[in-house]
Amino acid sequence: MRPSESFDRLRWQMVVQQIETRNISNPAVLEAMRTIPRHLFVPQKYQQHAYEDRPILIGKQQTISQPYIVALMTDLLRLRGDEMVLEIGTGSGYQAAVLATMVRHVYTIERHPELARRAALTLHALDFNNVTVLEGDGSRGWPEFAPYEAIMVTAAAPKAPQPLLDQLALGGRMVLPVGVRGKQYLEVWTHDEEGHHSEMVVPVSFVPLVGEYGFEENEQEAQ
Repeated sequence: MRPSESFDRLRWQMVVQQIETRNISNPAVLEAMRTIPRHLFVPQKYQQHAYEDRPILIGKQQTISQPYIVALMTDLLRLRGDEMVLEIGTGSGYQAAVLATMVRHVYTIERHPELARRAALTLHALDFNNVTVLEGDGSRGWPEFAPYEAIMVTAAAPKAPQPLLDQLALGGRMVLPVGVRGKQYLEVWTHDEEGHHSEMVVPVSFVPLVGEYGFEENEQEAQ
């Protein structure tokens, strides 16, 4: 069996065993995760573990999220296909790739220059031409292209950053982990004519969102 065939098989098993069994049934989400080569978004020494049911280190003390969490957060956005999406925390670029298969355009921000460059190169090599990567403080959002119909934050914030709420379009949805060490919950925020509303979904564990509207550089409450 060629390596590519082995990864294809592992990717199919990942979807069947880790995602469909946890009640993710959105066809677009499942198709994205069946087809995107997740192993190309992790360091080569970890590629054989890319489809396992766990996060993987990608450098700078950052991780690529567990496959199920990627699927769950994507599903919670309730995407229709025509959205402009803002992602905070590009990391490896994998989550941006999943989103890019389902929407019009993804704007994604990464504070670590090395990770931002690597993600941009990987996405370009895989022909994800509807993803724009920015290096900077994601907690401030990206007002230039706001409002966004969907926002995803892949790092834990002490509370929903106000700039991101301000950049969420009317009728839009934002998914992000909120909390401190050991007490994070995935939250879904919606924006309607009466304002912004949130609901807690599941407990999670993410690296901290560092920035003006997140944690300070030396704070380690969120992990």
